[in-house]
Amino acid sequence: METAAAPTLAPHVLVVPFPAQGHALPLLDFAGLLAARGLRLTVVTSPANLPLLSPFLAAHPGAVTPLTLPFPSSSSIPPGVESTRGCPPEYFPVFIHALTALREPVRAWARSRSPSDDGPIVAVVADFFCGWAQPLARDLGAAGIVFSPSGVLGAAVPHSLFRRLVRRPAAAEESSVVTFPAIPGEPVYQWREVSMLYRWFVEGGEEDEQAREPVRRNFLWNVEESWGFVFNTLRALEGRYLEQPLEDLGFRRMWAVGPVAPDADAAGARGGETAVAAASLGAWLDPFPEGSVVYVSFGSQAVLTPGVAAALAEALERSAVPFVWVVGAGSSGVVPKGFEVRAASAGRGVVVRGWAPQLATLRHPAVGWFMTHCGWNSVLESAAAGVAMLTWPMTADQFVNARLLVDEARVAVPACAGGFGVAPDPGELATVLADVVGEKGRDVRARAKELAAEAARAVMEGGSSYADLDGLVQEIRNLR
Repeated sequence: METAAAPTLAPHVLVVPFPAQGHALPLLDFAGLLAARGLRLTVVTSPANLPLLSPFLAAHPGAVTPLTLPFPSSSSIPPGVESTRGCPPEYFPVFIHALTALREPVRAWARSRSPSDDGPIVAVVADFFCGWAQPLARDLGAAGIVFSPSGVLGAAVPHSLFRRLVRRPAAAEESSVVTFPAIPGEPVYQWREVSMLYRWFVEGGEEDEQAREPVRRNFLWNVEESWGFVFNTLRALEGRYLEQPLEDLGFRRMWAVGPVAPDADAAGARGGETAVAAASLGAWLDPFPEGSVVYVSFGSQAVLTPGVAAALAEALERSAVPFVWVVGAGSSGVVPKGFEVRAASAGRGVVVRGWAPQLATLRHPAVGWFMTHCGWNSVLESAAAGVAMLTWPMTADQFVNARLLVDEARVAVPACAGGFGVAPDPGELATVLADVVGEKGRDVRARAKELAAEAARAVMEGGSSYADLDGLVQEIRNLR
């Protein structure tokens, strides 16, 4: 009598997010795509970050399991703080260093589990700030996959800096330039446009010494030990950087699977968006002509100084363009006195304090422009909505993204040279605003609509991102 064969277990993938919302959410979106294609997942988290996983766990019952570990202790991180939410950008190196301590407890967990229960771990997918997960994957006999919440160019530049140990130009001026000869097009950026993380690495004081080399080592692990890189991008936006493996990414394999975020409906289904908030703002936008409103938001990390906020407010008033200005909780007190009342009285401007339904707002027909810090998640949301951008980069990969959007994709116009605390000339910015909402912005808006159509095609069956994702899943299946 024949014995029935045991059911074949799905390949098991370990997922390691970085505890910053702009990093964790796109990685969880990507993990959801893996789960939807039949892979089993375990996601590393900490007690305070576990609630962020709740929607993800509910969407994939039985396919996803959290691995909840104590957050590593650090004298530089206040007790109870387990994510970068509300922390200034200078905390990022501290978190990168602290999380390295998770390597041993994760490895201990992996070696103590029974593979017969839910299948052996065949791959480890980790945020690029969690480079320690790449040697961990090697220890487990699994493939190490780096997930980049940035685009290809935005990831290649910092990896190049840490790989080549680029030093500050001898001129010691912010306008001094740094070249990237191994990246297609050989881009050149001013020193002030180099990521704050790398400038901290080069210029930090003695108090940073303990974390400096571990931070660099995290980037080197990605380049030297990974199986490949997965990017939340699409070929229509970054095709030239995906044509062949890049030296600055260790010549590793690359998959472009974006945009990975689900296409939220008009009410918004992501990041806590509510139908009530979306409907309220939507009702205010309804009377305006198509593409006439500028949406202004600089993300959750950028806090405007009073001088910068005053310059922006003056430019908005002088331009006479309709606008929605979202000020974060930390910036709400810097809006000039009387500005909000005057804008409301004129019926052409509204200030939203705290959270706003960004996805639903960008998809409103009246919104034609997004003044943005060029964080990659905001870039992709705007691109998917077909909304042209006004670039105002602050830090991280944002200067790189801004150049890509303006010079290569042609879906953006510069609004401000950028950098924390850098205020634009109000008159010049007012002219830019008036021009883009008028006839001078027509071609850029048209190109933004084209990119939106390309983004929609990319994630549909037969599209480039769909094909890359299916190919990656099949290769993960073959690893077993």
